[in-house]
Amino acid sequence: QVQLVESGGGLVQAGGSLRLSCVASGSIFRLNAMGWYRQAPGKQRDLVAIRYRSGSTNYADSVKGRFTISRANAQNTVYLQMNSLKPEDTAVYYCKALTDLNDYWGQGTQVTVSS
Repeated sequence: QVQLVESGGGLVQAGGSLRLSCVASGSIFRLNAMGWYRQAPGKQRDLVAIRYRSGSTNYADSVKGRFTISRANAQNTVYLQMNSLKPEDTAVYYCKALTDLNDYWGQGTQVTVSS
């Protein structure tokens, strides 16, 4: 079992920045990737950014150049630096961990961008 704890969400004005953090704990035998997804009301949950064990990353087109995913020296912590935020970035942001055995989700953190 893997537990994910997210933090860093909140309310920010358009053009502002936030940094989300996600710490994984528990039975982390092999984390293949950690990423961030988001879900706005009435919409599906979509990938925002993901970082693979190899170090490679992938971003949604809508956030390229504005968001950066990175990890701490501890392999089980990942960050999402969000700059130049827009009202359309408003959503619940979820951390996801992909392992050899299962995928795990965090509880989500609300990000609200006011215009």
